[in-house]
Amino acid sequence: MKFAEHLAAHITPEWRKQYINYEEMKAMLYMAVEEAPSAESVEPEILQRHFANFDEQFFQYCDKELKKINTFYAEKLAEAHRKFANLYSELKDSLMNNMGTQKKHAVGEKKIPSRKLQELKLAFSEFYLSLILLQNYQTLNYTGFRKILKKHDKLLNSNFGAKWREEHVETSHFFTNKDIDKLIKDTEDAVTNELEGGDRPKAMKRLRVPPLGEQQSPWTTFKVGLFSGSFIVLLIAVVLSAIFHEGSTENLKVAFRLYRGPLLFIEFLFLIGVNVYGWRSSGKQFFVTTPRPK
Repeated sequence: MKFAEHLAAHITPEWRKQYINYEEMKAMLYMAVEEAPSAESVEPEILQRHFANFDEQFFQYCDKELKKINTFYAEKLAEAHRKFANLYSELKDSLMNNMGTQKKHAVGEKKIPSRKLQELKLAFSEFYLSLILLQNYQTLNYTGFRKILKKHDKLLNSNFGAKWREEHVETSHFFTNKDIDKLIKDTEDAVTNELEGGDRPKAMKRLRVPPLGEQQSPWTTFKVGLFSGSFIVLLIAVVLSAIFHEGSTENLKVAFRLYRGPLLFIEFLFLIGVNVYGWRSSGKQFFVTTPRPK
């Protein structure tokens, strides 16, 4: 799989515009090669000047993309630190409050009401997923820079791309910062020790993240095609029956009154699906399910 396809399959839709613009940078490289004068018809100095002018524009664009990624990563990392502090504080408060109100438990025993426990487990699971997505963002952008700069050196027969990567990308905040790894470990430890009683396999099963960019099942595609085709055929049959129906329209009125409830329900679900698809396509987060601290 080409990296452009890999990137498109693994990005977080809500962050679509914050990733490296790999396709645009690749198009710039191919355009520079196509517009370059033939080496046989011009002096080597003219060809070098052409690529030098292009490199100036290209690396300015790379720097702009790098600043965008660094800024977004820093914002999301700061947000993750705040969210972890709030969740962990809420967890500790729940433990302390419960130990103070339930005197029948032994001193030091940690027990949280089941409803509150489920809310905390859900909150930590969703937070853990957001950390994995941020880690994935970090990896994809570094890989994007590495591949596009390698392509630059290959097409232009130079080593400026490798030097720029070493001097700028590999010293940038989003690549050198390892706080996200520590947050992931701290979250795993908190869920293991505080919510699952030290049972790490059970904690990791709860925190398990589905494969990013998982392919659609062929069976799902088959069912969607089957039911969509059946619906279209039935809809056409109903419309034709209504148009060419002879005699009294009383039966049609009875049928509409009888089935208008299910029809409105199906229409409602269809419009919700269209709405959600539109929001996802535009890279917006539509539903928020994380429990808010009280």
